[in-house]
Amino acid sequence: MTGSMTHTTDTTDTTDTAPLEHLADPGVWRRTLGVPLRDGAVLAADLYSHAARPEPRPVILERTPYGRRQIRGSDQNRHDEPLPTPEETSAYFVRAGYHVVRQDCRGRGDSQGTFVKYLGEGPDGADTIEWIAAQPWCDGRVAMMGVSYSAHAQSAAAAESPGHLAAMFMDSGGFASAYEAGMRMGGAFELKQVTWAFRHGEESPEAARDPLVRKAFEGTDLRDWFTVLPWRPGVSPLRQVGPYEDYLLDQWRNDSFGAYWRQPAIYGRGHYDRFPDVPTLHMSSWYDPYVRSTIENFTAMGRLKDSPAYLVMGPWTHGHRCVTYAGDVDFGPAATLSDNLDASYLSFRRRWFDAVLRHDGDPESIPRVRYFLMGGGDGRRDEAGRMRHGGQWRTDTRWPPSGARETAFYCHTSGELSERPPAERQAWVEYDFDPADPVPTLGGQVTSGEPVMVGGAFDQVPDARFYGAREPYLPLNARPDVISLVTPPLAEPLVVAGPVTARLFISSTAVDTDFTVKLVDVHPPNDDYPHGFAMNLTEGIFRCRFHKSFEHPEPLVPGEIYEIEIAAPDTANRFEAGHRLRIDISSSDFPRFDVNSGTGDPEAVTRRKVIATNRIHMDAEHPSAVLLWTRPDQPGQADDSA
Repeated sequence: MTGSMTHTTDTTDTTDTAPLEHLADPGVWRRTLGVPLRDGAVLAADLYSHAARPEPRPVILERTPYGRRQIRGSDQNRHDEPLPTPEETSAYFVRAGYHVVRQDCRGRGDSQGTFVKYLGEGPDGADTIEWIAAQPWCDGRVAMMGVSYSAHAQSAAAAESPGHLAAMFMDSGGFASAYEAGMRMGGAFELKQVTWAFRHGEESPEAARDPLVRKAFEGTDLRDWFTVLPWRPGVSPLRQVGPYEDYLLDQWRNDSFGAYWRQPAIYGRGHYDRFPDVPTLHMSSWYDPYVRSTIENFTAMGRLKDSPAYLVMGPWTHGHRCVTYAGDVDFGPAATLSDNLDASYLSFRRRWFDAVLRHDGDPESIPRVRYFLMGGGDGRRDEAGRMRHGGQWRTDTRWPPSGARETAFYCHTSGELSERPPAERQAWVEYDFDPADPVPTLGGQVTSGEPVMVGGAFDQVPDARFYGAREPYLPLNARPDVISLVTPPLAEPLVVAGPVTARLFISSTAVDTDFTVKLVDVHPPNDDYPHGFAMNLTEGIFRCRFHKSFEHPEPLVPGEIYEIEIAAPDTANRFEAGHRLRIDISSSDFPRFDVNSGTGDPEAVTRRKVIATNRIHMDAEHPSAVLLWTRPDQPGQADDSA
């Protein structure tokens, strides 16, 4: 659907007849409601209010596929408290002067209909907003909040132009273009969609209804199934839950950017003009899959709308704002949201809603950009066994931050990464890429990948924790199919803050292949890490059959030189004096991304593999380089507040 709001839904108030509970929290009531949609389906929701017969108030809506009454790790409020329940979170906002509605998405929890991941959330969300706004207990303003899928549901609803949407707090989600971040990247498919489908297929209503389906899931080791990718209809660990297998294979097989990827629910970029002009807060973290979406949404809303847009970027993995670490790296006590940006996640959200909805506080006093600049630690091992990388919060009025400039670091066949362009007439480095032996994923911007992969920052030396890693567990850049380029030790600190882009001149013996790029902060050796610590910051991938466009794949001509661009998600890191910048280039990152077979056939259907000899050209005519947003930085330098 394109977002027309000319439909009507049943707006009958059922508050008086809905089941009513008085919660343990004094003065907070919960009713179970059925929200009717345009196609006749009814979605289950809970209304949390201050009284048995509530007066009109602004309503905060959260839509979830994870169970509207289920506790989730991403709801962590403080670093030193247990997880709050949905009832406790809702009661907090009720006491602050709001009503809260929590709703099960279609086909999940107690809601009717068939679940299709992402694609129905626009119309369903818009219908829900308009239905709530028509109820006597709503003052006509419906704000939305939520993490991950609940953030995707917000941008999907906004693309339908609901007239009563009043504000959005989107944490770790909200698709700008799912083809470029969250479902695919550079043409490659993000296999976290596979692990998510398996885990939630196991928790689906279909599995709950049939004990044999549940038993089949319990007897399946998903790691084994990753050895026989790609899957086929009826030959997958999802075969017991047909709707989940169907939507997953549909995502996977739509490899070109076409009508599937232009649907409003997963392509905000194409529908920003339909987003209501309301205040928005966009929050994510440097080891989250939605870095690019979050920053693009913030930038677009700030440019296209009159209402204020805000950006918050932390050093965490997906939704883990109340811990100090990501993977094997700790960023220090300043890293948590709680006690740094605010007393808690609850108070952080309440203050923002109060400022933009109730004018209790000045929206202009809230920094437009708050980001965590990683780095500055001593590089030693802490008591938990993590490397102390350190960091601090910075504020700004824009992104990339003030004072940063795009700087080219050129690749040289000597292995040097330098601001000096290459001068040779002909120079290259080549390697054989075998799709049967892909480079293993070691952390990065991964979520929902268990039990096959995890996100975060790690020394780029594999061990038994990582899928595909094999003894003797040598550093990744010791592999012959990894080209590693590094600067000399830095004479003074250098800040990298902004997008990361590799512009490479490549050729291949295959008609199709991938190229990957990874930015690494190389810590010098110390007693805890005598070989140093190579910490991953961000990584990207590009599938070469899309060298002309993502709409129209075209095979490579073997041996012909092409210029390609690999866009990696933004990062913010302070490289200390004595550290080195490193770029690793290869042709796979598995199991984060599916592996290019080299045949030119779509990865979701091919059964063959071809070894490709891939070449990176590094000469005066073909100056392969990585573009970073940089600026010098000194210890204790003031924030760029305005």
